[in-house]
Amino acid sequence: MPDVHIDIVLHASISQASLKATLDSIAAQSETISRVFVLNEKDLETQKSLDPVANDAFEINWMVSEGSFGHSLNRAFNKSDSEFVLYIDNRECEITLKLGAFDLFALLMRKNPRIGMIYADYELEQEGHIQEIHLLKHHIGRVRDNQDYGKIFFFKKEALQAIGFADEKIEFNTIYDIRLKLSEKYELAHTANRYAGSLYRAVAAAKGHNVFDYLLASKESQLEAEQVLIAHLKRISAHLAAGEHYAPRPPSPKGAELKATVIIPVNNRPEFIATAIESVQKQTVKEAEVIAVVNGGPNDPTCQAVRKYMEGGDKYDANKPAVRLLIYDINNLGLCLNMGAAIARGQYYVQLDSDDRLKPDAIEKILSVYKEDPKIGMVIGSYEVWQKDDAGNYSRMENLPVVTHDEWTEENGRNNLLRINGAGAPRSIAVQLVRDIGFSVNQEPYARNYGEDYNMVLQISEKHRIGRVWDAIYEVVRHSGGTDHSIDQQTIDRNDEAKDYMRSEAIKRRIKLNNS
Repeated sequence: MPDVHIDIVLHASISQASLKATLDSIAAQSETISRVFVLNEKDLETQKSLDPVANDAFEINWMVSEGSFGHSLNRAFNKSDSEFVLYIDNRECEITLKLGAFDLFALLMRKNPRIGMIYADYELEQEGHIQEIHLLKHHIGRVRDNQDYGKIFFFKKEALQAIGFADEKIEFNTIYDIRLKLSEKYELAHTANRYAGSLYRAVAAAKGHNVFDYLLASKESQLEAEQVLIAHLKRISAHLAAGEHYAPRPPSPKGAELKATVIIPVNNRPEFIATAIESVQKQTVKEAEVIAVVNGGPNDPTCQAVRKYMEGGDKYDANKPAVRLLIYDINNLGLCLNMGAAIARGQYYVQLDSDDRLKPDAIEKILSVYKEDPKIGMVIGSYEVWQKDDAGNYSRMENLPVVTHDEWTEENGRNNLLRINGAGAPRSIAVQLVRDIGFSVNQEPYARNYGEDYNMVLQISEKHRIGRVWDAIYEVVRHSGGTDHSIDQQTIDRNDEAKDYMRSEAIKRRIKLNNS
C-alpha cells in the first residue's frame, strides 16, 4: 500500500536481545517505517551500542524517559510527523511482529476513516507454550480498566491530536485513559484471528488467574483508574452525581412478618450446607429464615442434608430460624434466587453462598444500616477469606485483608461499579426490589450462571442509596471444589462479555436518566 508512513514507539526494556528481536521484526515489515522512538529509562550509551538490525532500515531515536509515562509518550508523539503511530508495550515482555502486520493495520485505517485505534489478537508464549489470545470486541460497555486490549496499539495521529495526546498527570493508567478518550470520538477496531492469524507474539513469564488479584492491586492505581472513568462518564453524560435520582425503597411485601430471608442456592454440596444453615440459625436476630434452593433435582443429596433442619429432622429446633426447601433440576442461579424471593417472608434478602458462612451479627448490622435512611435499597458488607482443607479444617487466610470494598464510596460507588467486576459482598436487598427487578436468569448475551445479580445491583444503585457495613460480617470459604479455582480464559472471556453487556445497558440508561 503506497504512501503509508508509520512511526513506532516502544521501550528499551527486558533485555538487549528482546529489544533486538522487536526491532528486527519491525524492519521486516513492507510498509514505510519513518522512525522508531525508543523510550529508555537507562543511560543512552548502553543502548546506543546495540546494533538492533542488520541494515539501516529506519532511523532510531533513543529518548531518555523523563517525568510521567504520558510525558514520555507525548515527546515521541510530538516528534512524529507520520500519519500513523504504533505503540508497542514491551515493558514486561518481548514483542515480535508477524510479517504483514503493518499492511493489515494500514488497510483497516484506509478502509474506515472513523477508526482512531486498532488492536489485535496475539500469540502468548509462556515457558515455551504458545496459545492464541482472542480479545473481545470493543463497545460502549468496555469500561473496565483491566480489559485486555493487547500489547500493541495502532493509532491514527490525527485521533491522538484530537484528544490532546496523553494526560501527563496520569501515572498508572495512561493507555486506559487514551482508549476511553478515543472511544468517545472514534471507533476502536479489533482485528481477530481464527487460526494462525495473530499479528504479533508476546513472550512473558507464566502467571495464573487468581480471583483475588484485585485485593493486592496498588491503591493509588485503583483510585487513579476511578478518576479516569469518572471523567469519561462525565464526557458521555453517563455519570451519576452524588445523591441524584434517589428515591425511597418500596414498602415491604405483604406477609413479610420476618426481618430477613437468607436464600441459599446450592447444587450437590451436602458437606457444606449444614455449616451455612447453622450460621444463619446462630444469628443474633431470630426473626429470619433460610430458604435453601437445591437445583440438582430431588436426588441431590443436599436435599436430605437440608431436611435435617426442617420439622421432623434430627437437627430441627423450633426456637431457631426456620429452614424451607425448594427443589429444581435446572441449574440456573437466577431461577433459584428469584423463586426464593417470591416466597420470602422477610423484608430483606441476605446473600449466602452454600459454601460460605455469615458472622453471628451479620443480619443485625445489616438491618441497622437500613434504618439510617429510607432511600437505601441495598446494603453491602465486608468479608474475610477463609480456607477449608481436604480434612475439613477451616483457617483464615491472613495474607488477604478484610475485603471492605472501599470502591463503594457514598459519592462515587455506583459509577465505579462500571469499572470493577465485583458488586461487593455480602449483599442485602429489599425483597420488594428483588421482586420488581429480579435476578438474571441467563437471558443476557453470554450470561451463564455468572453475575446473576450484577444487572440488578446496577439498576438499584441508579435510583437508591447503597448502605455499607464496614465490619467483616461474612466468611468466604475457598476450597478445592470452589468455582473460582482454575478458571480458564474462555470462561473469563464469557463472564466479561456478560457483565460488559450489562454495563453497556446501564450506560445507556444513565445517559437517558441524565437527559430526562
